[in-house]
Parts: sequence; C-alpha cells; structure tokens
Amino acid sequence: MQWRVQGSRRVYDSPWVRLRIDDIELPSGSRIDHHVIEFPKPSVGAIVTDEVGHLLLLWRHRHITDVSGWEIPAGWAEPGEDLAGAVAREIQEETGYAASRIEPLTTYHPLSGISTMTYSVFHATEVTRVSQPDLDETDRIEWFAPAQVVKLLRAGQIPDGPSLTAISYYLAAGD
Repeated sequence: MQWRVQGSRRVYDSPWVRLRIDDIELPSGSRIDHHVIEFPKPSVGAIVTDEVGHLLLLWRHRHITDVSGWEIPAGWAEPGEDLAGAVAREIQEETGYAASRIEPLTTYHPLSGISTMTYSVFHATEVTRVSQPDLDETDRIEWFAPAQVVKLLRAGQIPDGPSLTAISYYLAAGD
C-alpha cells in the first residue's frame, strides 16, 4: 500500500517552515488533498551526560502550547553545517557546557504523517562548563540521575515531544 503524489502546490514558504498541499492518489483510487509541513533545516538534539551518568536538562516555556517543562538541548542545523557540530553549538548556547565527545544515538521522523521533519539525536559526554546559558533559550539547567528523569517522565514534566522521545530511547536502549 503506497500513496502516490499526483501533484503538489506550495502554500507558504519561509526560512523556518514551508507548507504544501499534495494531490494524493490512495491505493483505493480515491484522491485527497494532504497538507505537508516541510522543515528546511534538519533538527538535532542531545542527551548530555556527566561522568556518573546524570542527564543535563533545561527548563523552558513554550509559548505555542503555553507549557513549561524539562527538555534536552536542541535546535536546527544551518545549511551545510555538520549535524554533530550543530548539536555541539546548541548544547553550548542552551546550557553553557561544551562537549568533547558527541556520538549519534538515533534519527527519527517525529511527525511522519504530516511533516518532513527529521530529528537526529546525539549522546554528548566529557562536558565542561565554559559559559552561561543563553537567557533567551532557558530559564535554568539541572543535572538529574536517570531515576529522577524517569520520575519527571511519569509526572508529565517532559512535555516536549522530541525530548520525550530522545530521553525514552536513551533510557530504554541503554548506553
């Protein structure tokens, strides 16, 4: 079963997001208009751990959902930017820490039914505090033991989907 794109038209275009409507032929032969949100930049996030396995999380408010919660450092890679380099930049901007070691964990599509978003998660270790976090990026940062992170997950204190997925993957898959 595969949907076939018979045509596409762009509805909106910006450096951050694009919207198109695809003319889709379903396996049954029916046709539908399907909205697609395109993200022109790849998304990256990092599970940052210290030498004893604590995870570094940041607290921030998201105005779109009007919800605050714990998140991993994350952002977009700029055109031509190496994904590991992008996540290193995001870690430092959002937490004030620099990571000496960054390794890929997983890549997934968080909104595969409606979006082209690709999200790459890395594991950052051997971290050193080098600056203060960007006040526009976070309210505060804290280190949490894995058992504390599980409690945060169960309490709904990690409402951000990419963070929820990345942390759950890390905790379930092990290091």
